[in-house]
Amino acid sequence: MEYNLADLFESVVDVVPDREALVYVDHPGTGAERRLTYAQLDTAANRVAHHLIAAGIRPGEHLGLHLYNSVEYLQTALGCLKARVVPVNVNYRYVEEELAYLYQDADLAALVFDTEFTPRVAAALPRAEKLRHLVRVGAPEADAPALKAVDFEEATAQSSPERGFAPRSPDDQFIIYTGGTTGMPKGVMWRQEDLFFAGLGGGAPTGEPVSRPEELAERVAAGGDGITFFPTPPLMHGTSTLTAFIGFNFGQRVVIHRKFAPEEVLRTIEKEKVTSMSLVGDAMLRPLIDALRGPLKGTDCSSMFSVSSSGAIMSDTVRAQFQELVPNTMLLNNFGSSESGFNGTATADSGAGSGFHVRVNSRTQVVDPATYEPVAVGEVGRIAQRGHVPLGYYNDPAKTAETFFQKGDERWVLLGDMATVDEQGIVTVLGRGSQCINTGGEKVYPEEVEQALKSHPDIYDALVAGVPDEKWGNHVAAVVQLMDGADGLTLDTVQTHCRSHLAGYKIPRQLVVTDSIQRSPSGKADYRWARQVAAEGDA
Repeated sequence: MEYNLADLFESVVDVVPDREALVYVDHPGTGAERRLTYAQLDTAANRVAHHLIAAGIRPGEHLGLHLYNSVEYLQTALGCLKARVVPVNVNYRYVEEELAYLYQDADLAALVFDTEFTPRVAAALPRAEKLRHLVRVGAPEADAPALKAVDFEEATAQSSPERGFAPRSPDDQFIIYTGGTTGMPKGVMWRQEDLFFAGLGGGAPTGEPVSRPEELAERVAAGGDGITFFPTPPLMHGTSTLTAFIGFNFGQRVVIHRKFAPEEVLRTIEKEKVTSMSLVGDAMLRPLIDALRGPLKGTDCSSMFSVSSSGAIMSDTVRAQFQELVPNTMLLNNFGSSESGFNGTATADSGAGSGFHVRVNSRTQVVDPATYEPVAVGEVGRIAQRGHVPLGYYNDPAKTAETFFQKGDERWVLLGDMATVDEQGIVTVLGRGSQCINTGGEKVYPEEVEQALKSHPDIYDALVAGVPDEKWGNHVAAVVQLMDGADGLTLDTVQTHCRSHLAGYKIPRQLVVTDSIQRSPSGKADYRWARQVAAEGDA
């Protein structure tokens, strides 16, 4: 056996076949749910794999997952791995132009999509030259465009539930498309062995990785159950799918919701005794706090051991509010990316205006992007990771050359995050270089200003962007959403508040109050939107 994700999953199934693997809760409020044991999930994935093989989808070809969170999503992802077909996540918020780009850029040969996306799929399809096999989840909707798609339920019911697949390889690929903060999405190409160690913790995210593939199932057989993982963001957000796979590697239970609905999330935590929940920053944590203070007050969340965030940080202010309500839960700001997997976890002393302090793993360094050499203590560089890193960006040799490099015998990835390192090796993440605001020759990273803003009692959420300025080149603009009932927030009061957290050049020179802050479905900041809103407000 080798470090292939399908082989590893099957090895876990074989030691805990009757253990509950997956709990799926449908539309909030309906009460509809599905429960699958490891053996049942394995059988379901086998059916998908055999259907793809019968449909002529060959090893190494790409299949798009254009789905909400569902059993079908994870079933299909696992089925792809079994058949050596490469799964590709598709952002279900994309409109026709974006979908056409992704379908074509990813060279999709097959697509599994939710029936409600039919109009967008039909509009994008003519430009996806290699896309030849469509599988629709759900009955056709009235007046939907006619597509030559097979029904998921029928297709899988007619396929074999047994394994019987050709040998697989650790070189089999897994592609994660990442939207980033600028430009069109990019497909990060991972060897499965590299993804297992960098993104899934090598079978032990917080301990010693396994030293041989067989050890994963041995650990599952020797341990018990009782852990329930609850990835609440969309599975099309790479971290959420990887969280589910970590749960499967542990032989534990994974809970998913079709969509994020705060009150339903809390009900599920209580009902399923969730122990570990993942989300994306304040955008997801704040609504849970609101629900716990309001209609879901008194919900029993005592089973929860940890809440982790990646893709956006949970600010200190919001973390403190949640811990008042759920005091025994650890809140972890994890640092990583689609290009690097997991890098480290924030230390306890990160605070408003102090940067984001991370104790990184041994494979992570802060380097000079020109020389790739480690920076001196206190100097600004870019975060880089070595060892188990992706092969590059699919269909984009130019960006691959900009981001991935060889140093000695090791392959490295150069991330977009700027940072410094101290004498103890603690890394302070300043923010994405692409979002850095140059104001009067000084560099301001939006994340630390946002932390300071969100510590103001009247501010619910905030994004920071640079707006062109004749005097300073750019000035710092704060786009904020107020707390319910808050009124009369002024630029003066915001500036006074920020002065106790930030150097003078980082203080916002402009304030725009908006009804809501726009973020991606996974909670990531939409800085293009923030810049537009700030520029319009300035005009």
